[in-house]
Amino acid sequence: MDPAKFALHRPEFLQPLIQGERKIASIMRGSAFTLSAGATLIEGGTEHAYVYRLISGWVCRTRLLADGRNQFILIFLPGDLFGIKSMFISRHPDSVRAVSNVVVERVHYKNLHEAYVQDSDIATRCIWQVMEEERRLHSWVVGLGQGSAEERLALLLMDFRGRLISAGVLSDASLDYEMPLTQGQLAAHLGITAVHVNRVLKEFRDSGIVTVRDGYVSIANLDALTHRAAPLLDVYERNEPDYVGPHPLGPSGCPK
Repeated sequence: MDPAKFALHRPEFLQPLIQGERKIASIMRGSAFTLSAGATLIEGGTEHAYVYRLISGWVCRTRLLADGRNQFILIFLPGDLFGIKSMFISRHPDSVRAVSNVVVERVHYKNLHEAYVQDSDIATRCIWQVMEEERRLHSWVVGLGQGSAEERLALLLMDFRGRLISAGVLSDASLDYEMPLTQGQLAAHLGITAVHVNRVLKEFRDSGIVTVRDGYVSIANLDALTHRAAPLLDVYERNEPDYVGPHPLGPSGCPK
C-alpha cells in the first residue's frame, strides 16, 4: 500500500493505518454489490445503518436545496471509506450518490463500531478517513472563497489524479485517467456555471495543458497544470509527487 494514501500521517501510525485498512477490508469481505450511475446509497435527512468502502467507480456526497440547486460536497474515489457518520449520528444531513457505475462493500454500523472499540488499528483508520475528508474540505473552502475558476478546476483535476495514484488505480507516471463527472456535475462541485466550466476547459485545452473530453482527462503539461493550481495546493499536495510529479513546489508556488 502506498503510504501517500495517508496524507500527513505521523510515521509511528503508518503500520496501524495499514493494518486498520486490511482489517476493515476483512470485515467487509463478501458484502460487495454493484450500483448504477445515479443510484442513491444514502438519502439525506434519513437514518442509515451502513458504512461503505468504495472498490471501484466514483461516488459523491451532495446536498440538494429546496429550489433545485445542488452542491457536490465531496467526491469519493476507490479505497475511500464513506458513511462513517452512520456509527455516530441518527440522520445523515447529506445524500451520497453514485456518479458512475460502482462496486461497494459495506458493514452495519453496529458491527464496525464494536470493532472500532475493540481494535485501535480499526479506530485509527476510521478517524484518519474523517481527518482526510476534513483536509480536502478545508482546501475546497479556501478554493471556493479565494480561488479563481481556473485555479479551482486545476486543483480538482490534480486532486483526482493524485488520489487515483495513491489508491493504486493509476501508475505514478500516468497523465491520463477516466473521470465520469459531466460539466454540469463539475459546475455543481466548483461553484460556477456549466458554461463557465466549458470556457475554462477550452482555455486549458487551447493552452496545451489538459484536455477533458468524453469522460476522460488527458494532461499534456503537468507542470503548467500545477502552476495554475499552485495557490490552492496545501502543504501536503505541493510536496507530494503523486500530485505535482517530480518537481515539488516551494512556498512561492515555484518549483524548489
